[in-house]
Amino acid sequence: MSNPAPKPQQQSGKGLLANLAFNIVLPVLILSKFSSEAHLGPVWGLVVALAFPIAFGIYELVQSGKLNFLSIVGIISVLLTGGMSLLQLDPKYIAIKEAAVPGIIAVLILVSGHTRFPLVKTILQNMQLLDLPKLQQKLQERQAEQAFEATLSNANRIIGGSFIFSAALNYGLATWILVSQPGTEQYNAELARMTALSYPVIALPCTGIMMAAVWYIFSQIPKLTGESLESFFHE
Repeated sequence: MSNPAPKPQQQSGKGLLANLAFNIVLPVLILSKFSSEAHLGPVWGLVVALAFPIAFGIYELVQSGKLNFLSIVGIISVLLTGGMSLLQLDPKYIAIKEAAVPGIIAVLILVSGHTRFPLVKTILQNMQLLDLPKLQQKLQERQAEQAFEATLSNANRIIGGSFIFSAALNYGLATWILVSQPGTEQYNAELARMTALSYPVIALPCTGIMMAAVWYIFSQIPKLTGESLESFFHE
């Protein structure tokens, strides 16, 4: 199962709890406790467990009313996990998939840094904390636009690096834990363990790196504009 990918947009406490419940808690509970022959069985246990993150991902897309790239990737990743598991492919292919998904995202992020719309700009817009027109005006006044663009490029590389880090951790975690044949109760238990560990081992460190990238941008704004960071926050 895919780990919870770090999301640039803010989440409310209620949204975060729902995210954890549908993507981590419920799938882990079903895979580990209800996948025996006495309950759902390995196949239906897997299907029911994966249905929760897929349904939640679709719900988020419908609620937002717009396409969210990371949400779509998350749904596809879960579908791939389910498909590979139901086809009883060697677990090494799931490990490769676990690494490939954040790896592809990393490539897209790094490539976006060479376009007019690097991902980090989207993050700043989604955060809706800063008065970006005012910031742009101050940068123009001090002829610091190029320096700020360089700051954004550095932050974009940091965020891309967080997904490369995620890919390495995903692969290592999957190869370490998934050792049983898919279609068995033991395999479902291992998938549950991998899902449970993915949040503290992968999602939290990568989210920390992304937050560090945003803080790096914030730390450069006073130096480039000559004004305090607080002066650019929306009232």
